[in-house]
Amino acid sequence: MNINQISKILSDAGIEANEAKIEAKMLVRHFLGLSDIDLTINPEFKENPELMQAVNLRAQKRLPIQHIIGTAYFMGEDFIVNENVLIPRDETEILVRKAVELINKNDFNKVLDIGTGSGIIACMVAKLTGAQVLGVDISTAALQIALDNSSKLGLFNKAIFRKSDVFSNVSEKFDMIISNPPYISPSERGKLQMEVCFEPEGALFANDIEGIEFYDKISSQAPEFLNEGGYLLFELGIGQSEAVKTLMTKAGFKNIEIEKDLAGIDRVIWGEI
Repeated sequence: MNINQISKILSDAGIEANEAKIEAKMLVRHFLGLSDIDLTINPEFKENPELMQAVNLRAQKRLPIQHIIGTAYFMGEDFIVNENVLIPRDETEILVRKAVELINKNDFNKVLDIGTGSGIIACMVAKLTGAQVLGVDISTAALQIALDNSSKLGLFNKAIFRKSDVFSNVSEKFDMIISNPPYISPSERGKLQMEVCFEPEGALFANDIEGIEFYDKISSQAPEFLNEGGYLLFELGIGQSEAVKTLMTKAGFKNIEIEKDLAGIDRVIWGEI
């Protein structure tokens, strides 16, 4: 057996050819411990029952590759993920890098991450700055994953976690509030990739038609929990930037800026109180 044979099984199931090859290598690395160098030296390997079971799960059920191997790669680190948390997206790196830039520029030391999920934002901000980050989430199962990721990265007392429905269990003040909230409209439910169906609905979908429910909740309350000169940062869904900017302006934020992703989509918004 070789990588091309596994790639073909995946691509025949509808996974894009280049992605299928990447995923085939990920599966072989995980189940057989073979690196790209190993495969270059000896491209053939024995068929393995666990590997083939995983390949079939990916091909037939379209279970996300990250759920199969139990980790997702983000900003140079492997994070633990499962069905209780969102799989990290590349776009979220824009949010993290902007947060890190503002924290380091202003010597901020207290950050709140709302809807922390797997803790990737909290962990990377804590790792790349001198700030302590509190990640909050309504899901106990997600918080356990976040804690495991923090421990895995050795971020004791740097990235900490607490159960809270937005600000319900928060009393402190912060220099920055950051969030990648649920922002998909319920009307989009049937249009998403099959893989997304395996992720937690509560982390994906807002309840309103525009998908801005949580931007409104967070923006309206954030000034109460921010120090003077503090920042609020959001990741944005497609077509939401103007609505979110209006909400932030109404809440008293100024110097509001927006950054686009590589596809030219408004992806991150931030403002100062």
